[in-house]
Amino acid sequence: MSYIQASIQENKDRFIQELIDWLKIPSVSADPKFKDDVLRAAEYLKTQFEKVGMENVTLLPTKGYPVVYAEKITDKHKPTVLVYGHYDVQPADPYELWDSPPYEPVVKTTETHPQGAIFARGACDDKGQVYMHVKALEMMLANNDLPCNIKVIIEGEEEVGSANLENFLIENKNKLNADVILISDTGIINNETPCITNGLRGLCYMEVELIGPNRDLHSGIYGGGVDNPLNVLCKLVGSLKDENGHITIEGFYDDVVELSEDEKKQINAIPITEKMFEESIGLPKSFGEKGYTLLEQLSIRPTLDVNGIWGGYIGEGAKTVLPSKAQAKISMRLVPNQSSKKIAELFTKHFEKIAPNTVKVKVTEHHGGEPYVTPVDSIEFQAAYKAMETTFGKQPLAMRNGASIPIVALFEKILGLKSVLMGFGLDSDAIHSPNEHYGLFNYFKGIETIPYFYKYYAELKK
Repeated sequence: MSYIQASIQENKDRFIQELIDWLKIPSVSADPKFKDDVLRAAEYLKTQFEKVGMENVTLLPTKGYPVVYAEKITDKHKPTVLVYGHYDVQPADPYELWDSPPYEPVVKTTETHPQGAIFARGACDDKGQVYMHVKALEMMLANNDLPCNIKVIIEGEEEVGSANLENFLIENKNKLNADVILISDTGIINNETPCITNGLRGLCYMEVELIGPNRDLHSGIYGGGVDNPLNVLCKLVGSLKDENGHITIEGFYDDVVELSEDEKKQINAIPITEKMFEESIGLPKSFGEKGYTLLEQLSIRPTLDVNGIWGGYIGEGAKTVLPSKAQAKISMRLVPNQSSKKIAELFTKHFEKIAPNTVKVKVTEHHGGEPYVTPVDSIEFQAAYKAMETTFGKQPLAMRNGASIPIVALFEKILGLKSVLMGFGLDSDAIHSPNEHYGLFNYFKGIETIPYFYKYYAELKK
């Protein structure tokens, strides 16, 4: 595969420019005013797959935005890899916090990326990482060196919860028949320390509303005789975790499986210290569940956090009011063996139980996703391991990621396939934030590594 490096060097400027052209399209799925742009981004990707020699390239419809599909089937006896990614991006707001316009990509150097990085919304999440696959396939097809059959699905609604993906997978199950799913929507620890994500936490997202009087009240006239819903909410929310960071919902930990000492040792091998973590986010002191290391707290332990709380008057000056309602949004990250549906039921039952009879309670489940693990001794993981070891020149680490990608568990449920999470972004790349960027080193390292995954996966599947 000696052609890989030569091809990257020969086409480096073009590979960058094509990605920049795609990043200029503001494919924000969350905002209807960008609808035409989202569709334009899908068309751009379709055209690129056609140019590199993929076949049966089409936009498959869903009830929302279409899925870009492409394939290259060379030999039915070869294993088939299904590549997944997304072409939609997060909203760029607040625009004023960007150093350069979010849809006018610029390349500049940073301390983390001395070789340069592309600054634009979607640069890392996930257009830059999707486009690595386009260029890797271009090189392999041009050199008649594709050891696997390839199918690709790139959706346009990941950033709004992939609401239509489940039906799409069910309706196209036969079309999507494969042996493994390859996803680049995660990252590495740093550019000297390659790693492969082999576990994700699940998610259970809830909203609570406490209702007191039938209208906002004058705090002088009514104060003292009304249980302020906002006071009550703060008290209830504060009771959901104890002083040791332990979640107090009855039955919450029943299905949590404790990891072995070897598994914990592997997690704690990640070269991130508490001081590094604190300094990276300007935190005075980290805090997590007692009895576990910071790396364990961030990856293999479930969490409960208030994501927003509101009620009453928050404008300029003073308004002496007792709010009629108080609301909060609460997310819980789940670990393998926990069920988002079961946790939602336990949460609802617990919150209704602890609320006093001075307020009415409404609990709403918004969305959830299941946790996921890829065994490190599996062929899928080992192929990614060997690929990264080849291109980085050192053994990668296995990493449990504390975030959630609900579609990964969905793939296993519907298609019966394991996923390999082989991403190349960095935590410092500011995804979902102003000044999102993606390092050129990471972009080209992905283009270099992906062909080796196909090579080793085909060899290990024999």
